[in-house]
Amino acid sequence: MPGHVTIGTRGSKLALWQANWVKDALMAGDAGLKVDITIIKTKGDKILDVPLAKVGGKGLFVKEIEEALLARRIDLAVHSMKDMPADLPEGLCIGAIPEREVPHDVLISRNNETLSALGKGAAVGTSSLRRASQLLNARPDLSIFPLRGNLDTRLRKLDAGEMDAIVLAAAGVKRLGLAHRISDNLRDDVMLPAAGQGALCIEIREKDAQTGPVVAALDHGETRRVVLGERAFLHRMGGSCQVPIAAHGKMMGGRYHLAGLVAETDGVHIIRENSEGSAEDTESIGIELADRLLHMGADRILERLQGDE
Repeated sequence: MPGHVTIGTRGSKLALWQANWVKDALMAGDAGLKVDITIIKTKGDKILDVPLAKVGGKGLFVKEIEEALLARRIDLAVHSMKDMPADLPEGLCIGAIPEREVPHDVLISRNNETLSALGKGAAVGTSSLRRASQLLNARPDLSIFPLRGNLDTRLRKLDAGEMDAIVLAAAGVKRLGLAHRISDNLRDDVMLPAAGQGALCIEIREKDAQTGPVVAALDHGETRRVVLGERAFLHRMGGSCQVPIAAHGKMMGGRYHLAGLVAETDGVHIIRENSEGSAEDTESIGIELADRLLHMGADRILERLQGDE
């Protein structure tokens, strides 16, 4: 067993909260373990004035960290699972998925209004095509305000009056102790979350006999099965930030229930379906649900949107 490991992470307040949570959990499992944190700036942290969909999507927040992991400058990486591309680089794997925080999205508005109570034509900030399309489906009158930056930056822009409301992942808001700012918890039927939202991904090198067993102690079996089903759906759909795709799974009565969605960016056309099956067969359920959506017309939406890139 190693006596020392180095965690690689982005430098935002939320990313550091997540990395320190993993650090504390590792040290709680082995009092003699020394754990360092190395901050790595990613392309997504540097390019803040262009929508994610136009500069490369999910990999923007993990590529440089994964390069450091492959080069052995760090021993493990801590990511938000929703930032992880459907495919991992050769030589890397998911070492652990800790127990998930709440997966849904929340609305934070300047006047503490719910989504339905926002004024006609209200400006809502988000950089996510998934969020924007579902917002416009629920409220076609809204104006979507392109919004990048970390959680603090987004809240600061909201408070400065640059927009009327913003949509964020509930998990990040709660982890930073900002739950009191939430104006509306957005239900799944209004805003289906991103695959893996609310979960952490601890990424390691494949066949790492030293780090692997240490990290594995943080794995939460049910969360792993649920999230891998969502990611199987995402993978089958060829998912990226360029396309509004959502997936949310949960265990109910010993069975796996998965909802999946593909949307046009204007929110006018949304294809959504549900599937369920054995709790031990989540990835197959994700693939089956994706195939069903593709046959329902999601393939044409994907072709059209990817042709516009």
